[in-house]
Amino acid sequence: MKRGDALPAALLLAPFALTFVLFFFLPALDTFYMSLTESSLTRTNAFIGLDNYLTLVQDPSFWAAVGNTFYFALLTVVPLTVLGLVMALLVNHFTRASSWLQGAFFLPFVLPISVMTLIADWMLQPSSGVVNYVLGMQRAWFADLTWAMPMVAIGTIWWTVGFNMLMFLAGLRNIPAELYEAAALDGARGFTLFRTITWPALRPVAGMALVLQLIASMKIFGQTYIMTTGGPFNTTRVTLHYMYETAFTQSDAGYAAAIAMAFVAIVIALSLAQAGFVAWLARRDA
Repeated sequence: MKRGDALPAALLLAPFALTFVLFFFLPALDTFYMSLTESSLTRTNAFIGLDNYLTLVQDPSFWAAVGNTFYFALLTVVPLTVLGLVMALLVNHFTRASSWLQGAFFLPFVLPISVMTLIADWMLQPSSGVVNYVLGMQRAWFADLTWAMPMVAIGTIWWTVGFNMLMFLAGLRNIPAELYEAAALDGARGFTLFRTITWPALRPVAGMALVLQLIASMKIFGQTYIMTTGGPFNTTRVTLHYMYETAFTQSDAGYAAAIAMAFVAIVIALSLAQAGFVAWLARRDA
């Protein structure tokens, strides 16, 4: 950067940098300090060092909540990425109906979480729900130990898959048409075009989608809190839900802050590991 460009660049970055420091960095430091204390919601008490973290390591409820979070991520990350790709391919293929398809696929994403959970609850009602009517059953899905979390995952996939569809669609429309024309002249058709042109061009988009979906799935809170309130028997109580209960139900803000910091470390480690793995695959295939 030239010396004369430094001041305009600093002025352009200043609003974001100030917002980041005031609303993200300083609160994060405050949360870390709180995790080292015995605090309630209204006051900070004695400094206790790493006692909250030592308790956290031995807390079975915390590890059960982390396990539920990983289970939800397992149910959603790959399906969201694959379905987003399939939807983008459909929109890109059916050019005459592309606007209608794009709107239909993306519409659920603009709904607030309260509306999404209301629709899911209505469809899964034991006696009058559409799903039970079609299947000829009267199952209380959100009260079922086996099906509660998968139903939350299905609702989340329907709600958020439109975002991935847009990312893949942008990637598809950046692929030069000349590549397909040249391949067609050589006799390439169907899946061969996808394997040799489409997928290599979309691999970076898929890697980014996987990382973003992993972070989003690990941060789940609203769906389980509204749909199941963590039940049945805490099988859908995820990490952020456990942190919320610790802070606002048990009024143990210090321990809740320790949960938050430990969970942030887990999410960062997983994101870096996944991003590194995706980059390694890209280098290997290059």
